[in-house]
Amino acid sequence: MTVINKNIDVCHFATESYQMDFLGQFPLPAIGNYLLHTASFHAAKHGFGYDDMTENNTAWVLSRIAIEMFEHPQQLNGLNIYTWVTDANKFFTNRCFEITDNNNKTLGYAHSIWAAINMETRRPVQLNIEELKDVFSDRPCPIEKPGKIIAAETEDSLQESYKVKYSDIDINGHLNSIKYIEHFLNMFDLNMFRNNFIRRFEISYISEAHFNMDLMFYKKALDNNKYCLSICHEDKAICRALITWTGINNK
Repeated sequence: MTVINKNIDVCHFATESYQMDFLGQFPLPAIGNYLLHTASFHAAKHGFGYDDMTENNTAWVLSRIAIEMFEHPQQLNGLNIYTWVTDANKFFTNRCFEITDNNNKTLGYAHSIWAAINMETRRPVQLNIEELKDVFSDRPCPIEKPGKIIAAETEDSLQESYKVKYSDIDINGHLNSIKYIEHFLNMFDLNMFRNNFIRRFEISYISEAHFNMDLMFYKKALDNNKYCLSICHEDKAICRALITWTGINNK
């Protein structure tokens, strides 16, 4: 991690060939993993990382994130992710990211919303805003915050069922936040990726999924090449997403 100023840091990553998708592009889930990695390092540096939180029996959970990309990182070109925290309220904090290549060309931005939860009750806990203020940055994030996503779960929009497996589970014992992204993208066929580019991906995490849980996946087409998607358990949404595609010649 490189320090830009006391509140903005950047992590440098490689883009290896084994990480590329079938088009030779660095995929969105891999970018998501790097965003979370950068957020973790930044939080730890400023005294509210994983070890600091577990001492108080709390943990950070990602509530919402919106990622807007102008183009995909290219193989062997490297990737830099800048991160900063803009503000916080009683229960949530806003963290932003800029994604650039090794020539410092901006490839995209992300805006995320995080909550702290009690590790036993899994309920939100109040944030100490006075302590967090020292970390805030006034650097703006030029994309819209993630917002409310309309429901996709109707009988005619059901795509498939799925049972949560070992490889889905993270250190907190629930479905990994990046696995949700992978499952949503798997609802589209390869021609969608060949002919289109994901301009904006927005996801809202509602509740947790656990090992062996039965899930139902839903997808509904909207206007302007947008799709809303839902993952449900026992007829209740546990996660929703909104994807905006654009033609590859309109990036």
